[in-house]
Amino acid sequence: MADSNEQEMSFLDHLEELRWHVMRGVASIFIFSIIAFIAKSYVFNVIILGPSRLDFPTYQWLCELSKYMHTDALCIESLPFTIQSRTMTGQFAMHIMSSVVIGLIFAFPYTFWEIWRFVKPGLYDTEQSVTTGATFFVSLLFITGILFSYFIVSPLAINFLSNYQIDESVLNEFDITSYISTLAMIVLSGGVMFQLPMVVYFLSKSDIVTPESMKQYRKHAIVIILIVAAIITPPDPITQLLIAGPILLLYEISIYISASVLRGKQKKAKKELRKL
Repeated sequence: MADSNEQEMSFLDHLEELRWHVMRGVASIFIFSIIAFIAKSYVFNVIILGPSRLDFPTYQWLCELSKYMHTDALCIESLPFTIQSRTMTGQFAMHIMSSVVIGLIFAFPYTFWEIWRFVKPGLYDTEQSVTTGATFFVSLLFITGILFSYFIVSPLAINFLSNYQIDESVLNEFDITSYISTLAMIVLSGGVMFQLPMVVYFLSKSDIVTPESMKQYRKHAIVIILIVAAIITPPDPITQLLIAGPILLLYEISIYISASVLRGKQKKAKKELRKL
């Protein structure tokens, strides 16, 4: 009974500790969301509505590249659409949603660090040694995915969708809810999808994934990546390829990561055999 009570208290202590880690993570998201909510003018004028204007850096870079290549094919000269709010609560609801999304993005490194602090003590010493720098690399990949999706995928997707017309009589007048939801979905999905190398790294360390299995199921992975890209992006092939392309490249990089992990294990095994 004493052992049972001790285990029960230990379990409850773990739950209490997890609760505080989660609460600190949620608090960081809340703080960044409040900051984003207060900085409404900058957040909407510069960040959220930036890709809807021709002075956005990506459009400027494409025009500069177009001049360098002596062609007008890459220069985007018009974004023929307007953004409207068709519901009374539309702008306020999107103000809150945008603030939460921005809070989540900026607080992600700290929130992940808090969760990792809870998980890491439960690992073996060897497992802790191979996961050194996990927070840094996970955060780096997340931020890279966010920036890639925001500066590359989003403006090109907006350009495609704004210029697409089934008939000249049909004008593109997007609702603010649709615009922000699409932008948030593209940006967040990029941050999540860019975690593939870290996922493969940990799975390889756990002997769940090998470079041979990844090569064997490469065709299946391509199909799955294309399906996922189609689900998380707007229904246009350009945006889907812009998301799927880098993920396919990350998949190939992940094969080399898995192979590197395997070589490290083989070297370690050989050293242990020599000691014997």
